[in-house]
Amino acid sequence: MFSKFQNHIVSKFPFLAEKKLFLAVSGGLDSMVLLHLLHQLPYEIAVLHCNFQLRGLESFGDQEFIQNYCEQNNIPIFATHFDTEAFAKDYKLSTQVAARELRYSWFYELLKEKNFDYILTAHHADDNLETFIINLTRGTGLEGLTGIPEQNDKIIRPLLPFSRDEILKYAEENKIEWREDSSNASNKYLRNKIRHDLVPVLKEINPNFLDAFQKTQSFLQESQEMVEDASIMIYQQVAKEAEEDIHFDLNQLKKLPNYKSYLYQWLNEFGFSAWKDIYDLVEGQSGKQIFSAAFRLLKNRETLILSPFSETSEKDEYEINENDTEVNFPLKMSLCNVSHITLGSNKVIFVDADKIRFPLLLRKWKEGDVFQPFGMNGKSKKVSKLFKDEKLSLIEKEKTWILCSDDQIIWIVGMRQDERFKINRTTNNILKLELQ
Repeated sequence: MFSKFQNHIVSKFPFLAEKKLFLAVSGGLDSMVLLHLLHQLPYEIAVLHCNFQLRGLESFGDQEFIQNYCEQNNIPIFATHFDTEAFAKDYKLSTQVAARELRYSWFYELLKEKNFDYILTAHHADDNLETFIINLTRGTGLEGLTGIPEQNDKIIRPLLPFSRDEILKYAEENKIEWREDSSNASNKYLRNKIRHDLVPVLKEINPNFLDAFQKTQSFLQESQEMVEDASIMIYQQVAKEAEEDIHFDLNQLKKLPNYKSYLYQWLNEFGFSAWKDIYDLVEGQSGKQIFSAAFRLLKNRETLILSPFSETSEKDEYEINENDTEVNFPLKMSLCNVSHITLGSNKVIFVDADKIRFPLLLRKWKEGDVFQPFGMNGKSKKVSKLFKDEKLSLIEKEKTWILCSDDQIIWIVGMRQDERFKINRTTNNILKLELQ
């Protein structure tokens, strides 16, 4: 196994040469074999160990075992312990999910703190099979069937091609000691049920089942890559990125024979899960929206608009004082006195400075707001009617700011100036307002 492992890590992960590597070591069979293998190769390594305090004295016994091993073999080690059950309770997580969150958070902190490059874990082929079955039982897309990736950001899993039997045989041949986790014998966890009850039956049906499974996964990964390539090409035809938002053209989307699959590919990474509601949104009423934890999907006429969403409250009003020459938040705007006017635009207006009263108020628009559009000879118009005429989406409306003097609108910022503050023959002082 050593030669096979050496060839695999050199050919598959050549970039690891001369890098500083952390090894996640629990003390169990798999991680102790990985540590033994890497210690024989010319890599700079150090061990990471997490004590989750879930098995009483046994957990501290694991930590002591690994610390002694590293000391005897002159391997640097970093160990920590967590109150995993308290963390799981506080954040309403399962114990396994809580342990994973704590583990990887600490791993990445140490990567940065100690200036290491990658973290290697001891996941192997049987782990991959169990993950596949877990995802299959819960319902998943193609990506859920492609298994554990060999590399995920800074996490490397060099033992994935090797079975548990190969790892056990290597440990026995090399007299490697390890610690048995008593929780692995219990069927309390779904993974253990699959490991103890289901996988042996599959291997009994086909003694080469694990090899067949790995071939199947290879085919699935190739299919997933093909899907991703097609998704990118179609995305370029259907989607248009505008600042933080993404606009999907529904007329183009609905021409596709299987547009739901493309929507899933594009939106899955943004945390959406109510897929039926999203698919219904395509034919739904304009103005309807669906939320994930951090994003919003809005139906706006023949467009789906994806935009960031935050429930954190932003101030609705900001004052601008007489001596202010610029505004940096919530938008960027400059104010300066000028002697004459140039060509104006939606982003540059000139107002009679003697007609305004400071402090000016920059605020979000409100239902019922009325102004006198520039060039309409004093006729009033509802701001909401302007939005409708301009065919603004709900998201665009929410991003619109109003500049006021007292209770009168000076400017629907970036859209339309008010007639009441325009320059005329009697104007002596001109104030230029420019949206950056």
